[in-house]
Amino acid sequence: MDVDKEALPLQDPRSQTTPFAILQFTVQVFNPRNFAAWFFYGETAKVPINAAAILNTCRSLSFKPGPPSDFNERTVSDRFVEGTKPVLIKNATIWTGRVEGLEVVTGDVLLEGGIIKGLGDVSSLLAQLEDVVTVQANGAWVTPGIVDLHSHIGVMSSPAFQGANDGNSLKGPILPWLRALDGLNTHNDAYRLTIAGGVTTGLVLPGSANAIGGQGIVIKYRPTASRSPTGLLLENPYSNNETEYNPEKAFRWRQMKHACGENPDRVYSGTRMDTTWAFRQAYDKARQIKNAQDAYCEKVVTGRWTGLGEYPEDYQWEALVDVLRGRVKVHNHCYETVDLDDMVRITNEFQFSIAAFHHAHETYLVPDTLKSAYGGAPVAALFATNMRYKRESWRGSEYAPKILADAGIRVVMKSDHPVLDSRYLLYEAQQAHYYGLPANLALASVTTTPAESIGQEHRVGYLKLGYDADVVLWDSHPLTLGATPQQVWIDGIPQLEGHNTPLKSSHLQESPKTPNFDDEAELTLEYDGLPPLEPKQAENGFVVFTNFTSVYMRNTGRIEEISSSLTADDVVVVHEGKMLCRGPSAQCAQITSAGNAMHIDLQGGSISPGLLSFGSPLGLQEIQGEASTADGPIYDPIFGDVPSILGRAPIVRAVDGLQYSTRHALLAYRHGVTTAVTAPSTSGFLAGLSAVFSTGSEHKLKEGALIQDVAAVHVRIGHGKGPSVSTQIAALRHLLTGKHKGSAGIWAEELVKGQIPLVIQIHSADAMASVISLKREIEAHTGHALKITFAGASEAHVVAQEIADANIGVIVAPARPFPYAWEDRRILPGLPLTEKNTFSTLLEHNITVGLGVRAAWEARNTRFDVAWAALDARGGISRSEALALASVNLEELLGVNTGDGSEGDLVATQGGDLLDFKGKVVAIISPARGVVDLI
Repeated sequence: MDVDKEALPLQDPRSQTTPFAILQFTVQVFNPRNFAAWFFYGETAKVPINAAAILNTCRSLSFKPGPPSDFNERTVSDRFVEGTKPVLIKNATIWTGRVEGLEVVTGDVLLEGGIIKGLGDVSSLLAQLEDVVTVQANGAWVTPGIVDLHSHIGVMSSPAFQGANDGNSLKGPILPWLRALDGLNTHNDAYRLTIAGGVTTGLVLPGSANAIGGQGIVIKYRPTASRSPTGLLLENPYSNNETEYNPEKAFRWRQMKHACGENPDRVYSGTRMDTTWAFRQAYDKARQIKNAQDAYCEKVVTGRWTGLGEYPEDYQWEALVDVLRGRVKVHNHCYETVDLDDMVRITNEFQFSIAAFHHAHETYLVPDTLKSAYGGAPVAALFATNMRYKRESWRGSEYAPKILADAGIRVVMKSDHPVLDSRYLLYEAQQAHYYGLPANLALASVTTTPAESIGQEHRVGYLKLGYDADVVLWDSHPLTLGATPQQVWIDGIPQLEGHNTPLKSSHLQESPKTPNFDDEAELTLEYDGLPPLEPKQAENGFVVFTNFTSVYMRNTGRIEEISSSLTADDVVVVHEGKMLCRGPSAQCAQITSAGNAMHIDLQGGSISPGLLSFGSPLGLQEIQGEASTADGPIYDPIFGDVPSILGRAPIVRAVDGLQYSTRHALLAYRHGVTTAVTAPSTSGFLAGLSAVFSTGSEHKLKEGALIQDVAAVHVRIGHGKGPSVSTQIAALRHLLTGKHKGSAGIWAEELVKGQIPLVIQIHSADAMASVISLKREIEAHTGHALKITFAGASEAHVVAQEIADANIGVIVAPARPFPYAWEDRRILPGLPLTEKNTFSTLLEHNITVGLGVRAAWEARNTRFDVAWAALDARGGISRSEALALASVNLEELLGVNTGDGSEGDLVATQGGDLLDFKGKVVAIISPARGVVDLI
C-alpha cells in the first residue's frame, strides 16, 4: 500500500467514532485507490483516544537525522554565553576546510553570537558591533577547531583512579542501552590540556571490551556554567525539552560503539565466531522489533485499529532499532581483515551503515572490502605510527593513510585518549602527512572528515558563515612539527589565558615539503603489510656523500654543528663505516676518484650522530600484548617470592634476553635511532642491569651488535599495588648499605663506589626528595659520590634546584607530559599553558637532561621528540643541544662507555635533517660494525 507518512495529519481525531467521520479524516491523506480498504476497516474500527499520539509515533519513524534546513541562518548559537564579546581576528591565513581542504582565504575572521559572522573582508559588518575584541594574527594560520573522532576523556580519569573508570562494562557482550553520558565526569585534568592542543570537539565512546559497548556522545571541551556533563553536549540527542530539541524540525544523530576481534574476549570467553553470532543475534532482535513497528504503523495509517494493541517496542533495544533506521552513527573498533569482512557482511545482512572503522590497521590492505559495506565505505580512523602493540595491529603501516586516500577511502586520525594524549591529536595528522597523506587531507583528517563522521558537519569542522565559532590561531603552519595554538575559541569564547605564544619563524609558516615514500608504500602492499626492514649494505665499501647543508659531530661529550665551515663543494667520504675525509671535493679527490665509489646526493640534507633510545622494552619485547613475544616478567625480592635458585636478590641482566631484528628496533634504526639501552621490564622495585645494543644488527653475535653487556643498575620507586613508597626507599637503603652475597653484593659495591649509575624510574617530586636525602646520607657515610639518574621524572621541575645540587641527572619520559597517575599530576605542560617546559627548566639549572620513551613503537619517533622539545623551548635549546638529549646526554646518564666519543654512528638524511619533517634517513654510517647501511 503506497502511503505518504509525511503527509499524515496531526489533528486530534478523538471524537471521530463513526465510519463517516473516519472517511472524512482519511480522504485528506490517502490515494483514492485505497479508499475501499480504508472504508472497510473503518466500518468496524473505533479510533482510540490516543490516536494522535500513535500517529505521531508512526510518523516519527520516517524522520531523518540532521539539522533543520535553516540552521546556518541562525544569528546566535544555541551554545552562546551572554556577555561574550565579539572577536575580530585580523590579517589571518584562513584554512576553511572547504573545496576538499584546498581553500585558503587571506583576511579577517569575525566571531559574534557564538558563530562565525564573517570571513575575509568583514569591514561592512564591524559598524554594527560594539566592544569588539581585536586579535592581530599577523598572517598566522587559522583553522577550525580540531575534532577528535575517538576519545574516552571523562569516562576514563586523568589522573587515573580506579573508582573513576567508566570505560567498559563487564555485564555482557551486547549492551546497546548503555550511554557514555551516564559515566562522563567533568572533573578531569585532560580537558584543559586537550583544549591547549586546539581540540574543541570530541566523540566520547564507551570502551571496546564489549561487542556493542553502548552509546557515545559528542561534546565540546569548554567548561560550562552548569558544570554538568549534559552542559558539555554539542547536541543532546536525549533531550525531551522541545524548545531545545524539536524532533519534527531536527532529529539529532546518535552514536554507537561496536568492537570486534580480540577485545570483546575481555567480557566473555569466546571466539570471533561467538562475537559475530552475538552481533547477528542482537541485530535480528532489533530487526524483529523494527518489522513489528513497521507492520503496526502500516495498520495505523490504513485505519485498521481493531485488535491493534500496544505499539511494539523494547526500551533496551530501541537504540539498535534506530541503527537499522539510519539514525545512529556506528563506530566500530576493528583491526584485521577477517573482522572487517565479518562486519561488512553483517551490514549487508541487516542493511545498516558503519560511520567509521576505528584503529582499522588492515583497512589499507582491503579497501574494496570497505567499499562493499552497506551504504558505502566507512571512514578509516587510524593512528599514525602507534602499531604492533597487539597481534591485531601487527600489519599496521605508517603508509596506511596515504594508501587509503589513494584508494578513495576517507581517513581520520584519532587519539583514543588517553591511549594517546588528545592534546597532540594534530601530531597524528602531521605524521600522516610526513608519510604521504596530502596536506589538504591531513588537515581534513582532524577537522572536516571527523565532523562528517559524527553528523556534525553543519556546525563544526569547517570555517563557514553560520558555523560554531570554534577557531584556532596557530603559531606556525598546522602541519609543521610542534605547531602550537596562540589562542583557541570555543563558541567564540577564548580558552587560553596568561602566556603569550609568539609566532614561529617565517619558514615554519608553510606546509613542510615532505619526502617521497611511494616506493615504501608499494613495498608494504606487496608484502601484505610486512615489508622487509633489514637495511642493505653498500657493497664496495666506499661511499661519498654530497650536497649537504649541515653536519653535526660528537666532541668530548657534546654535539657540535660544523655547518658554518661547509661549502657547496664539500663531501664526506666513508669506507667500511669509517670516515676517511671530510671537506672540499678537491681535498678528498684521491679517495673519491676510485671508480667503484657510491655517490649519495643528500639534496640539501644533513649528517648527524645516531640517536639512542631508552625507556621502553625495545629488544626485549616485540608485541606488547603477546607474552610469547617478550622476555617476560622478572622476580622481584620485595614484590613476591624469589625461587631459591636465583638467590635472595637476583640482579637480572637484560643482555641475556635480548631479541634482535624486531620490527620496532629495525624501524627505529631506519629513523636514525641506531642504539638502544634496555633494562629488564618490571612493575616492581628491582629491575636489574641494562644492556646497550645496535638496533640494526641481525643477532647478538654479529660484530658490533652488542655494544655493552652492562650499563647501569635500574630500580623503580612509585605508587602501585605493591609495597609502599617508603618500603621501596627502605629497600634501596638496604641495597646500598647492607651486606649482600652473590650478584647483589657485587653490583651494590659498584653502586656505592660510583662506578656504575643507579637509574631510578620515578615520577613524584616527593619521592625524588626522599632519594636526594638518601643520596646525601650514603655519600656522607661512604665518602663516595653516587651516580644517580632519575628516569620518567614528570615532577622533576618541582625540585629542579635540589636535583642540581645533588648532581643527579634526569631522563624525561614521556617527552610531552601528561598526568597519567597521581604521582605525576604536577606536570609542566609548556606553551600555551606555561611559559617554560620541563626540558628548558632543568637545563636552566645545569642538569644533564636526556629524553626517553615509554613504548617500543615510540622509539622511531625519537628524532621528532627531541625536535619538539627544542621548539617548545622557544630558542632555549639549540639543534645541537636537541640532538644531545637523545645521544651524548643519554650515554652519560646511562653509563654507556663511548671511549673518546668520536666513533659513534652517523646518520645521513636527504632533503632535511633529523629534526624536521623534510628529512628522510637514507644511510647509517657505523664504524663499530664496519658498514654503511642504505635505508
